Amino acid sequence: MSGPGDWRKTGDGRPDPKRIVASLPMAVFTLAPDLTIAAANPAAEQLAGQGARRLVGKPVEDVFAFEEPLILRRLAEGEAQLLARDSLVRILGAPARRIDIMTSPVAYCPGWQLLSLSEGVGVEALSGDGGGAGAGEGTPLRAPEVLAHEIKNPLAGIRGAAQLLGRKVGDADRALTELITGEVDRIAKLVDQMQSLSRRGREPGTPCNLHEAVRRAQAVVAAGHGGFVVEEEFDPSLPPVMANPDALVQVLLNLFTNAREACETAREPRIAVRTRFASGIQLHAGPGGKPLRLPIELRVSDNGPGIDPALRDHIFDPFVTGKKNGQGLGLALVQKLVREMNGRVTHDRDEVRGWTHFRLHLPVAGSSNP
Repeated sequence: MSGPGDWRKTGDGRPDPKRIVASLPMAVFTLAPDLTIAAANPAAEQLAGQGARRLVGKPVEDVFAFEEPLILRRLAEGEAQLLARDSLVRILGAPARRIDIMTSPVAYCPGWQLLSLSEGVGVEALSGDGGGAGAGEGTPLRAPEVLAHEIKNPLAGIRGAAQLLGRKVGDADRALTELITGEVDRIAKLVDQMQSLSRRGREPGTPCNLHEAVRRAQAVVAAGHGGFVVEEEFDPSLPPVMANPDALVQVLLNLFTNAREACETAREPRIAVRTRFASGIQLHAGPGGKPLRLPIELRVSDNGPGIDPALRDHIFDPFVTGKKNGQGLGLALVQKLVREMNGRVTHDRDEVRGWTHFRLHLPVAGSSNP
């Protein structure tokens, strides 16, 4: 299999076919006659969250769990074409996602097939908001769909460049390239989630180690801002929380970034994070309308001047910001993601001690929450 550096122009100046496949925004897997993965383009690596070197040789059924068994049966036929829209697929054991799937045989290569998967701009994006009256030809693409498409294309390039660098640097620097590829994968998954919110329900939660998510977010912020130090006060006895791990890291990234910016003008900037049990906290509109206990609290605090009192009641509203060049979307996204995890986020100010606190309250994994 050729690496990214081998995808160059042919002798007559036309793009090499491998480069064309590598440039496609959809994930394309080449399947050998025995239904093992023989090649994967950068978008396929992005979708699977693994590099081609780890994917090649794996049986397709070990990578993909299709809700519709007809898909695997048609692949086994070898020469069949199939188009399945909005189909539920589990990729390497991750939560199920709705994906458009297309299979087709490779011309003049008996038994070889292409498996294409796409979560990008599709037919639904061309039909307006609801596909009702007025939708159709000439209707502009929905802004979130276009934005997601434009973000994911450069992400694939960033990931590929980081992988190439990782092969050339020493062990001391390889952790940074692995951090880049890991964050690209996380951002791409977040884009997928935000892109499809209008079409499907929330991502199912999984048991998460809250402290691992905190450390991951700290590492990302520290990599971009030298001297980022957080005072930790962790309760090591806390059980796993029920959350979306990628969304949880994104929430913490936003809170840590806001805290760093808020206290950078303080004489001695301080940021603190604390985890603890908070008995008695519950959400009154949990799944099925039943009360949902939220006994796990994570608090991110800073000793900055605090939020303008005139804005404090609206800081989670879109486009509300106290920053000179802020967009007012960070905390709105935090609230949206936390709510989708059946959690709660609040804000308060301790004027006596000079601290601003943001508190997350989350459910325990496996709790019946009667």
